[in-house]
Amino acid sequence: MQKKEYEVEIGGRKMTAMFSDLAEQAHGSVILKYGETVVLATACMSKDKQKGLGFFNLTVDYVERYYAGGRIVGSQYSKREAKPSEDSILASRVIDRTLRPLFEQSIRHAVQVIVTVLSVDEDNDPTVLAVNAASLALSVSNIPWAGPVGAVRIGKYDSENLTVNPSQKLREDNFKYKFDLTVCGKNGNVNMIEASAHQVNEKEIEEALMKATEEIAELENFQKQIVKEIGKEKRVIEKEVLNPESLKMFNENILPKMEEAIFAGAGKAKIDELHNVWNKMVNEKYGDSKREDFMPEDDLFDDTENEILHKKAIEENRRADGRKMDEVRDLYAQAGGLSTIVHGSGIFYRGGTHVLSVLALGGPEDKQVINGMEGEYKKRFMHHYNFPPYSSGETGRAGFTNRREIGHGALAEKALEMVLPLPEEFPYTIRIVSESMASNGSTSQASICASTLALMDGGVPIKAPVAGIAMGLMYESDAKYKVLTDIQGPEDHHGDMDFKVAGTRNGITAIQLDVKVEGVPVKILGEAMVQAKDARNTILDKIEKEISLPRKDISPNAPKILIIKINPDKIGMVIGGGGKTIKEIKEKTGVEITIEDDGTVYFTGKGGGAEEAKKIVEAMTYEWKFGDITKGEVVKIADFGAFVRLNEYTDGMVHISEIASFRVERVSDIIKEGIIVPVKVINVDKERGKISLSIKEADKNFFKKS
Repeated sequence: MQKKEYEVEIGGRKMTAMFSDLAEQAHGSVILKYGETVVLATACMSKDKQKGLGFFNLTVDYVERYYAGGRIVGSQYSKREAKPSEDSILASRVIDRTLRPLFEQSIRHAVQVIVTVLSVDEDNDPTVLAVNAASLALSVSNIPWAGPVGAVRIGKYDSENLTVNPSQKLREDNFKYKFDLTVCGKNGNVNMIEASAHQVNEKEIEEALMKATEEIAELENFQKQIVKEIGKEKRVIEKEVLNPESLKMFNENILPKMEEAIFAGAGKAKIDELHNVWNKMVNEKYGDSKREDFMPEDDLFDDTENEILHKKAIEENRRADGRKMDEVRDLYAQAGGLSTIVHGSGIFYRGGTHVLSVLALGGPEDKQVINGMEGEYKKRFMHHYNFPPYSSGETGRAGFTNRREIGHGALAEKALEMVLPLPEEFPYTIRIVSESMASNGSTSQASICASTLALMDGGVPIKAPVAGIAMGLMYESDAKYKVLTDIQGPEDHHGDMDFKVAGTRNGITAIQLDVKVEGVPVKILGEAMVQAKDARNTILDKIEKEISLPRKDISPNAPKILIIKINPDKIGMVIGGGGKTIKEIKEKTGVEITIEDDGTVYFTGKGGGAEEAKKIVEAMTYEWKFGDITKGEVVKIADFGAFVRLNEYTDGMVHISEIASFRVERVSDIIKEGIIVPVKVINVDKERGKISLSIKEADKNFFKKS
């Protein structure tokens, strides 16, 4: 095996890039190691252009292998990895969004990047390593690409100091850290962000981004040095030349009408109509037999629309729908009103973007169990997002969850999770589903707003309402640009960034950044965050006008959860042999019972069932102590005393000397089986499991001398 290794120190730990002939057929490959986390990244480009393709075809796959964690995972019948997990899909999206802006979008050859996780330790994040590995694989390949880029994870976890590439232990508990960012970039600019934060101010996030760019610069320099030594010569992909006749036809028939169509108001109806006219003209001129699958004419309309939007925004402060740069579209908020069956609902409009979110509450047993490469864990909060075809006025396949829907759902989940009550305060499992009903700009952020309404309508005691907004950018240079609030339609399609910022009045809870340029300066992102805060407060005004606080009580249709704490030594008794006892309690009461290792017991049910089950378990596990007074049935008589049933699960013994305040010759002379007597606990022998009782100390006059 031919092998070369290169090292760099990032975050106080060594990162090693290993190049060999292991994946020699790939056009670029690298094994990147950080601690004991190891990933293999490969990059390939198709030999020929793809026919009938009107876009750049980049595919990114982040592949989890269960062996990477030293585990055998799977069902009883299949141990092979199945469909990609949600975590792997989200990681694929992070890599894709980082790499894509650095490709020439006119390329019609397919490019595929595959990152395979070979090993994962407890400290080092494989996703961040995967971005750097993908960058290296592309950089040393012959594939034309404007990298390299770097990626780091950064935040404040156990102190007020920024930590680069924190350990799993620091970042695993999102109730403890202050904020956590994954940042990717190039040349001091940022081109991808994923962030979650506990209501953190904009300045702190900006400072973290600046620190991240310093670390990223180290990674870039590391990669550039490697490329100098072993990088391949890049392929030259010649661009198609626009036919002068086509340009003349466009300038005479389409260009004079474009500005009016672009600035016709909200939505894309007018500009789409004009675009269809152009497509028809091109098809009529070249025909199916004469024209190729892709022609520069196909990009001419979009490129011209892009230029007009940028020029008008930067030079004239003009937007497609006539709004000011920092203006939010018309808002509508509704909490509840959908049905008395559901546990909570919210409807939110922002211009032509309309979302319905519905809340469902369950018990601890409804948590989602995630069993993957890095181990098993449970989720108590789930936000799922659906984007049906009718949302954009189209037809298509319904019921299939794509990567975009998973990504949007995860972003809203991240933003909302930061304000949820602790499990000890609110032990419910929480699921929200956001249905995108109409789309014209950032349904993911509208989902956050609608979900906030649903949570508050459902009586979930969130710390503060959360709202989200998508910020855009028209960029010419660091000195000539405009930040746009609440992007929609053409701004979303042609703008240079989609910067989603969610939070409360007190600070940011989540960020996601996508760009179409190579990167955005941190200074501009800082301005955009401040502008987003103003927009967020405008939206929160509307939400709080509809519902200012979470409702005092949860829906009567939601299950009731009661909690008790028992001695962990008695868990086995409650469960019973083979689970028999707990199964009987569940069947009798119709309640779900969840027992934690520390002895915490949750009873989830309706119609009084939770209360009934709680009484049963309390009686089973009650630890009698000296001085307790109760009444019980005499169940057995002996020469030395009587046995009294304290409850269904516990008996105690009354010695003959403790029956009455006078001398008792024979127990049977004064006590009969089946009678109810008062008793007081006078001794508890925990080692032997015996309880001594006294009737005379409970009531000295209960038996009177005849």
